[in-house]
Amino acid sequence: MKELTFNVKFSRFLLNWLFLMVVWVAFTTSFSSQELVVGLVVTMIISLLSISMFTCCTPAILCPRRIFFMIWYLFVFIGALIMSNLDVARRVLTPSLPINPGIVKIKTKLTTNFSKMVLANSITLTPGTLTVDIVDDTLYIHWIDVKTTNPEEAFKEIAEQFEKILLKIF
Repeated sequence: MKELTFNVKFSRFLLNWLFLMVVWVAFTTSFSSQELVVGLVVTMIISLLSISMFTCCTPAILCPRRIFFMIWYLFVFIGALIMSNLDVARRVLTPSLPINPGIVKIKTKLTTNFSKMVLANSITLTPGTLTVDIVDDTLYIHWIDVKTTNPEEAFKEIAEQFEKILLKIF
């Protein structure tokens, strides 16, 4: 693992601290000075202790363009989630519908481990698909109804809508 510079470490610490402080305020639902001071101290300590474990992004992730695509990604994900839930429910309620389960292999253009993890989790969270393994740029996905074994066509069916946006975020 490459050694991070002080500036990168400090910016990741600040980003982590900011995120934890937002969570603190959301949970306490209080803007009293005592609550905020305690929150600043507690979240700073947590950030210092967890900086190496929980930070993968720099403050650049907070630029308005990336935030826009994160929100867009959320809408695309929710749409895919609804459609796949309806498809799986239809299959459960209509046992005569054929299913063709299997594992397909798709390749991704995403380069960071974090972005691949987001893609894999998005695929897994949509019913009917489950990411089984990630090896380099290849994802192995269990699919409830394999329509094609061609990696490019399977990619278009399962992951393309997610990856297009993730490439603009990461």
